[in-house]
Order: sequence, then structure tokens, then C-alpha cells
Amino acid sequence: MHVRRAHERYQGGDPAAGIETRHAFSFGPHYDPDHLRFGQVIACNEEHLAPGAGFDEHPHSHTEIVTWVVSGELTHRDSTGRESVVRPGDLQRLSAASGVRHMERNAGPEPLTFLQMWLAPLQPGGDPFYEIVHGIADSTPYALPEAGAMLHVRRLAAGERTAIPDAAYVYAHVVRGDIRLDGEELGPGDAARITDAEDIEAVAETASELLLWEMRGA
Repeated sequence: MHVRRAHERYQGGDPAAGIETRHAFSFGPHYDPDHLRFGQVIACNEEHLAPGAGFDEHPHSHTEIVTWVVSGELTHRDSTGRESVVRPGDLQRLSAASGVRHMERNAGPEPLTFLQMWLAPLQPGGDPFYEIVHGIADSTPYALPEAGAMLHVRRLAAGERTAIPDAAYVYAHVVRGDIRLDGEELGPGDAARITDAEDIEAVAETASELLLWEMRGA
């Protein structure tokens, strides 16, 4: 298990424009050969947008983009014709496939924080696809077969335990709260990359929210 602390993430974005980003993996102008990808995860960006700030329309291809809003409201528009507002508890997925353009903005009055995770598809190409799952439940993992992955959302009360999926690769990200994972103490923004996970538990030290990507081997 390798732990990457929140403060170890590469800080990017454009603070003057109200955009602050913390990258867990090599991204854009920041090249880090030790953190190129883990399993199918190729990016995990923690985005902070001030009211009115955002990303103008830009292209993507051959990428599965999954967004989890922590606080505030995210306005999304893309070239598939979809426009939506994503709120905490909603999961947004944009399959870029052979090519799509989208924009993301904080059109609300409050600061916006969201986590955006990019996964590499098992096969390139196809048609772009978009969906929102409102109020995703802890008991229902979100399957992403295009990337051979499954996302588990775990909301835990203080003292509660949860099993880590037994899998070739597990990427665990603490959204909020404090978690003890296999002897390591993890706080908000901390992440763990687990290879060949087996019989591992996470224990919530405080009320917590944990995202777990379960991925199969190559």
C-alpha cells in the first residue's frame, strides 16, 4: 500500500481566476514519472472553484471522466447536448470515447469543491455518453465496465468499519473525516493505492466519506 498525502499533491489551476487544483497524478505541465497512473486511474484532481470561476469548453477523448461534488454546485454542459447541475451526493460520468467537448463552471453563489477522476478505457473509440446518478447509495457500487472498474461510496459513522474490496488494484480517497486503513491514519484529501488487496478493513475515527475504486488486473 502506498499513501499519498493531500499536501504532497501537485498544486495547479489558476488562482488568479479563482481555480485551485491539487493533482494526485502526473498532469498537464507537471510530469511525475513516479505517479503516472494506478490501475486504470490516470487522474484524480481535487478542484476548488470560486463563484463564477470555471473551465471554458475544451476537448477530451478516450477517457472515462467521473465527478464527485463535495460541496457547492457544478454546472456542466457538453457537446452531446446535455446541460446539468451536479450537487453533493450525485455522481456524474462523461465517457469521452472518440471525442467530446465540455465546460464546467461554478455558477452558484458559494465556493465549489469537487473531485474529478479520469480512468483509461479498456478499448478506445465508441460514442460519447453522459449520465448523472442522483443520491448514489453506499450499498450500490457504480459499475464502469468500460474501464474494468467499480466505484464504492462509503459514508461511515465514527467507529464504523468497512471492508476494502479484494481486488488487483484499489484506489482509496478520503473525501472527509479521518480513516485508519491497515495501520495508516488518513485525513481529507489523502489517498492510498493498494495492490492485491485482501482482507483489509477501514475504520472511521470520525464521521467520514470514502471513495474506493475497485479495479481488475490487466
